Amino acid sequence: MTVPKAEPDAPDRRSLHERIAADLRDDIMSGELPPGAKLPSTIHLKARFDASNATVQKALQLLKDERLVVGRAGAAVTVREHRQRTMRPASFMTPAAPGEPYRWLTEAAKRGSSTRSTLLDVAESRPPADVRTALGLPDDGPALLRSQILSIDDEPVELVRSYYPLDIARGTAMTVRRRIKGGTPALLAELGYPPRLSVDRVSARIPTQDQYQALNLPSSLPVLRTLRVVYSDHDRPIEATVMVKAGHLYELQYEFTPE
Repeated sequence: MTVPKAEPDAPDRRSLHERIAADLRDDIMSGELPPGAKLPSTIHLKARFDASNATVQKALQLLKDERLVVGRAGAAVTVREHRQRTMRPASFMTPAAPGEPYRWLTEAAKRGSSTRSTLLDVAESRPPADVRTALGLPDDGPALLRSQILSIDDEPVELVRSYYPLDIARGTAMTVRRRIKGGTPALLAELGYPPRLSVDRVSARIPTQDQYQALNLPSSLPVLRTLRVVYSDHDRPIEATVMVKAGHLYELQYEFTPE
């Protein structure tokens, strides 16, 4: 079977202002335009992209709506301070000490931010197919769902839905609609299921309706979706969590040592 080759000159079907915003967004995300830097002038952007003044202004408005830049008509547009945050998932895996806050909160606070976790729901629920597979559940198998929104500086940054096998969760504090001191990793360790291995699968997707609303997204830019499966002794899956964050504001950093 012959696989058709991609056409090298396939047209970019996005409108011109979307293409201009995409190029400028990449400059911002890569650090070519660092926080506090002024964007090129309208005259420069008109020449660079062979665009009208109105088209350039529409592109800049997209970036303003995405909270990547600030500015007003007649003034220079600048990159917002501290907009791109680097998340280090490995920092959040160690269970918190007794009485300590959830690791995500303490790690974010180290960077000088105010943090908050808002519990949205606790209920027995049928998980998505990939979560059912990860937990070894049948097609109609339920799990305990704990969902929450994580906020930094009063801005929603991550929608988190964690699922737990019912034979582990039932009869524990996980089933109660209140936050758990130290988070569920600490509780699971106390129950005899210490986390031994965490496996992340990260993908970029267009946000669903509830993700769009929960994260207060400005447009249909991709979100980063992480499916994290946590295993305990004997490779027992004890938790599967779907984490969704705005793709244009966050990056994930993983560190490892080559063998």
